[in-house]
Order: sequence, then C-alpha cells, then structure tokens
Amino acid sequence: MNAQVPFDLAVIGGGVNGAGIARDAAGRGAKVLLLEAGDLAQGTSSASTKLIHGGLRYLEHYEFGLVREALTEREALWRIAPHIIHPLRFVLPWVEGLRPRWLLRLGLFLYDHIGGRKLLPKTRTIDLRRHPAGAPLRGGFSTGFEYSDGWVDDARLVVLNAKDAQEHGAEVRTRTRVTSARREDAVWRIETTGGSFAAHALVNAAGPHVIEVEGLIGDAPDYAMRLVRGSHIVVPRLFDHPFAYFFQLPDGRIFFAIPYQTDFTLIGTTDADHTGPLDRIEASAEEIAYLCEGASRYFAQAITPQDVVWSYAGVRPLVSEANGKPEEATRGYRLDLSGESEGAPLLSVYGGKITTHRHLSEEAVDLLKDRLPALSGPSWTGTAPLPGGDFAVDGLEPLKSALGREFPFLTPNQADRIARAYGTRARVWLARDQGRDFGAGLSQAEVDYLVAEEWATTAEDILWRRTKLGLRLNAGEQAELAAYLSS
Repeated sequence: MNAQVPFDLAVIGGGVNGAGIARDAAGRGAKVLLLEAGDLAQGTSSASTKLIHGGLRYLEHYEFGLVREALTEREALWRIAPHIIHPLRFVLPWVEGLRPRWLLRLGLFLYDHIGGRKLLPKTRTIDLRRHPAGAPLRGGFSTGFEYSDGWVDDARLVVLNAKDAQEHGAEVRTRTRVTSARREDAVWRIETTGGSFAAHALVNAAGPHVIEVEGLIGDAPDYAMRLVRGSHIVVPRLFDHPFAYFFQLPDGRIFFAIPYQTDFTLIGTTDADHTGPLDRIEASAEEIAYLCEGASRYFAQAITPQDVVWSYAGVRPLVSEANGKPEEATRGYRLDLSGESEGAPLLSVYGGKITTHRHLSEEAVDLLKDRLPALSGPSWTGTAPLPGGDFAVDGLEPLKSALGREFPFLTPNQADRIARAYGTRARVWLARDQGRDFGAGLSQAEVDYLVAEEWATTAEDILWRRTKLGLRLNAGEQAELAAYLSS
C-alpha cells in the first residue's frame, strides 16, 4: 500500500449499512476507515420497528425477491447474534371488510415457504377467543393467524458490526463529519472535521444523507431518493403475554404492537413523506394521534397521546418511485459503482433495510473486489458471530442463568437486560468493581465500558441507543450521568 494512502477503503456513514460494509471488508483483509458525523446508529438505524422480518406486506406489492432475501437473512442473523436477536410469534387478527381471510392465509403460506425457514415455527390459524393474544383485544375478534418473525435491538446491531470491524483492524471515527472528498492520483482525498484521510476506494453509505454526500464529493447521483418518515410510540405495557401483533387499518396501512423492554409496548410505524431537515426527526402530533387511534381500534384499553411515555421517528431513504403512496415505495436497495475510467472507485448505497444489511454489505464488498486487491478473503459474515453472540440460538436462557450465578449482585431483570445487550461480552465489565449506580442498575463499570469500547460519549448515546435505560432513569439521574461523562 502507498505510504501516503493508509486506507484501502473509507466508508461514510455509521448506520447499519456502513457498519456492515466496514465489518465485511475488514474481515476480508482491507484496511478500513469508518467515518460517522454523529454517533453510531444516531439516525435511521436506531429508529426502526426493531424487527428482523421478511416484510409480509411487501408481498402485496409483488416484491417477492426482496421478501425472499429478507426471510433468508432472518435466521442467518439470529444465528450470529442470538443475544440481540430473538424470535417472536406475531398474531394477525382477521377483520371483516379488510383483506380477505384467503388472501392473508395465502400470503402467510408464501411467507413460510419462500425464504428457507428452518428453525422458526410455521404459521397456524388460531381462535382469538381462546388464544392468550385475544384477551387484551376488544370483543368481536375470532379468527387470527400466528406466524414467526424476529426482534432486534437495532442500535446495538450497528454498534456490534462496528466493533467487529474494529477487531478486524478497521479504524472507527465517530463525531467526524466529512466536509469534502475528491479524487487525486487515483486516490480519494477526504477532508473531515477530525482531519484529512486518504483511501483507494470510497463508499457512500450515508442513508438519508446519501444525496447530500454525493454533492460534497462532486458526484452526480444515479437515483433520486424518497424520504419516508416512520414514527413510533411507546406506552405502558398493554399485555403480559409474549406475542406481538400485526394489525390492519381501513386505509390499507398496517402497524405493529410489540412487547418492549419488559414494562412497555412499542407501537408503529407510520409512512409519511418527509420534506423537513434531517438533523432532528420527531414524531408529529398527528402521527402520534394516528397510532393511538389505530391501537384503540383493537385493544380493549383505549390509548391516548397522554399515555405515550416516549416517541421516536426516523427517515427511511427509499429509492424513488414516480408516484404512489409512501407505504408502497420499495424497501429494496441499489448499489452503484463508478466506472474504471472515472478513477478511484466510488460505491454509493441507495436504500436498504436492517434485515438485509448483511447481504447488502456482502454484495457491496463483492462489487469492490476486482477494483481493490486488498479484498482478498472470501465471504465470511454469514456464519461468524457478532461480538458477544458466540453461543447457540437457544442459549440465551442458560447465559442469563450463568450470569446470575457468577454475579449474584444482579437482579433477574438486570441479568436479562445485560445478557440481551452484551451476550458473552457482559463478563468483561461485570467482573470489575461496579462503582456508582446511576439508577435502574446502570453501573459506573458499564458506563466506562461503553465509553472505552463502544464509542459512547453522551448520556443520550448510552440511555437511548446502547441500553434503552432512558425509559427508566428520571431527569435527575440522567443529569448525574451527563455530569459524570463530561467530568
């Protein structure tokens, strides 16, 4: 490698696609630089519905290839990250006057059979008058369908991809905004708020900012992007069984209601075109009301905006369609690699979704192989566990029990949270002096670990992305954590 060009590949964007590409490329032998303007997963990648799923509703729009790809990835991701990903059984009530019963059953049959399902149980028809998931619902629901998908801690998925990239030799720089990049002597010269860098190839994986970054680097975008805002609300727990719900609405949209952080229910998402700034995305009052009204159509307990303890929103960058409703826009992705005559390679990533991030990353690195000799290794991410995920898919409960025995100061709820966040890596910081307690079991040892090993710098990074304990710490406790981090 040219001494003046320390990196083979620079990746702009610390969301799930950027972190996944950095991980894949580093593991194949490339020297990788990952640049993120804010915190890892600060944008879209921490604002999802927290699902690893095929996208049942995409079958209505004939996106069979996308659904097949996502369903195939579903179990692969569960195998490599069984701490942050686990299976969920979803209940879909049939509602007279909406999608017919035969159409739902046909869609679920396809869902069971086109994606190579091996470990997850298949769909079954249920009687909601006798099924546990029927109890919290309003009267009148009888027929339903129970099917499989998966839950994911989306922000931790990004962090663990970045961590694995680092452990394969990548350099990860957060809070480092790219201000310009230009080709010079077949090399990319990159200027950032944290210094100057050089790389033989560049990946633009900036998510909703992909077009903005294209402008910074002087490249004409190959695709227009449609920015669609998805909003979610969190309310106190509406049910105490382990099932999630897939609900239909009369306007043709769907939404989910999912068990969340033990004591809460997550409800979402909306689909609305987003035309405002991207620096702070929030759920609008109208979207919050829409989700409350939708949930109240199904649950016996009415839900109002006053019940919402937290809301969040993210902008999904979708490859633009000429027209159509936001919810009908494709969730597929496009990878565009510059021609050899243009000089140093530029690969731009348009679109994508969390479930397909690993396959997208693998495909992206495959595209770069012929142009970047350092990428000498074979594909590898489909079977290699993410940090902390080196145990069997049915090993989470034994891990929780083991942590409880080894560290008797943990309550059962703390052992559950920690095992689901860190997997086997929990022992790294649990074995230390725990220091002060910031509240809800968040110890100084855990905070110090997140700062030293997972790029956390602010209370928001820790409370809303790394741990989700922002739902539990009061304002005073959050202020104490912020003061500790700034000291």
